[in-house]
Amino acid sequence: MHPPRPNTPAPVTRRRCLAAAGALVAASATLPSRGAVAAAADVPLTRRIPSSGEAMPVVGLGTWITFNVGSDRTAREACTDVVRAFFAAGGRMIDSSPMYGSSQPTIGHALSQLGRQAALYSAEKVWISDGARGPEQMEASRKFWGVARFDLMQVHNLLAWQAHLPRLFEMKAAGQLRYVGITTSEGRRHAEIEQLMRTQPLDFVQVSYNLLDREIEQRILPLAQERGIAVIVNRPFREGALLRQLARHPLPAWAAQIDCAHWAQVALKFVVTHPAVTCAIPATSQVAHLVQNMAAARGRMPDAALRARMARDVAAL
Repeated sequence: MHPPRPNTPAPVTRRRCLAAAGALVAASATLPSRGAVAAAADVPLTRRIPSSGEAMPVVGLGTWITFNVGSDRTAREACTDVVRAFFAAGGRMIDSSPMYGSSQPTIGHALSQLGRQAALYSAEKVWISDGARGPEQMEASRKFWGVARFDLMQVHNLLAWQAHLPRLFEMKAAGQLRYVGITTSEGRRHAEIEQLMRTQPLDFVQVSYNLLDREIEQRILPLAQERGIAVIVNRPFREGALLRQLARHPLPAWAAQIDCAHWAQVALKFVVTHPAVTCAIPATSQVAHLVQNMAAARGRMPDAALRARMARDVAAL
């Protein structure tokens, strides 16, 4: 979640944010190869999934912590508002896991309230040590969401991957899901992730990456490009800790050159403009923050030189 933004010219209300989100038009664009090239404000940046060529908006929606609201009706409706604004802003990928408490039924409630969303790209995970119980867990997840099938199923934190991955590949071959992936977070088990990327026909890998945690630039991201594997980035804000740290400092002058009005947009544009990254999945339970996040897929983007400066400047703060 984002910290309060200082020096805001006018108070941000849910009504104003929803209106702003509704004004955004879903479309596609390609990343400029160099320079902070101007892009139409209403056209979100997309990346293609290497194994299929399908275009994906570079900013998705995570649900870790933020959608774990239990049976709290007010909080659940707030999450529905976030999902509504997400689709209105051209979003597609929503990511969850059985690990995330009540996040799955919260997503299901939102989807049921909003009706069938043709744009939805459902990204789920299997997370159970008993490989034989994987199908049961995935079916429970599907019922929570209320979808006919998942687009992407990932082995969460590599738990029992030896049992789950072969089954997921069989399910993909049978048309029961579209893509197969693996995940990790907080820089863990990168050596094992790399080995699986080299030896398994993966469509996706999900890893942590942000302005301060950049280890995957050395091996994981180049390997993903080499092997044609899509990359989902989790923890682009370090679960909010990065933004709380940055909020103590004014935006640098170069932020205006890439159409960033908030640190969240700076952080996201740094992540999604790495050429190997397909989509980042920041999590939020507030429409105002969702609108800010989705704006990071629009406007001018940093080139390689500016990305390097962004990293240096933030590391020096």
